[in-house]
Amino acid sequence: MATYKKRGYKPKTKKEKEEVVEENSTTAEVFNTLDEGASKTEEWFIKNQNYIVGFIAVAAVLVLGYLGYNKYVAEPQEKEAMNEMYTAKKYFEDAANGISSDSLYTMALNGGEGKYGMLDIINEYSGTPAANLANYYAGMAYLNLKDYQNAIEHLSDFSSDDKMLGPIAKGGIGDAFVQLEQLPEALEYYEKAFKANINDYTTPMYLLKAARVAIDLDQNQKALDYLNRIETEFDSSTEADQVDVLIGMAQAKL
Repeated sequence: MATYKKRGYKPKTKKEKEEVVEENSTTAEVFNTLDEGASKTEEWFIKNQNYIVGFIAVAAVLVLGYLGYNKYVAEPQEKEAMNEMYTAKKYFEDAANGISSDSLYTMALNGGEGKYGMLDIINEYSGTPAANLANYYAGMAYLNLKDYQNAIEHLSDFSSDDKMLGPIAKGGIGDAFVQLEQLPEALEYYEKAFKANINDYTTPMYLLKAARVAIDLDQNQKALDYLNRIETEFDSSTEADQVDVLIGMAQAKL
């Protein structure tokens, strides 16, 4: 066990003198090792300082670049894209209200009066929220123009957590597949549509569509489950008025 020695202590015996020499030697060795380690660290830093400084500089540029991109590129670009979309959106809304529908849906897609259409927004502002929204409008325009393949393509490229737009986009894909007589795919997307968000508008609508397709596919128990859900959970919806007849059809086919 180590013993504490007062400052100024002088060894008396030969053994004590040997212990002092040994301690001094060990201490010197420790400091030499520390000095050697520090020296090697310093040498490594000097040798690699260009890389270290370069790495720090790159990291700083990336961070500042990201912040600068958002403020000076992404935000102005998004604002510009939304401004460019205004006329195409107006064409779409007028078409949806029954005003010269086919021609206005076409103008919503391709533009008019020197303004961008939804397809231009998608191409010119790729990756922006505006381009994402333009895919929704383009998909629904193509659906109304009976161009079902393009409707599926653009609605599939659209993504949203919005409680209405998300389900309607998936339901639109289901509608396109029905027109293409691809009923299994239609059923899949109707199911995605009513599961995307539970609300009193889209949920019973796509439950009913899913039930109709399920009956056509002889998946009658599934159809009954969907119809019963409308009857119990959405009894005040317009879809609930159509449930009884379809329940009878599904039960007759079981």
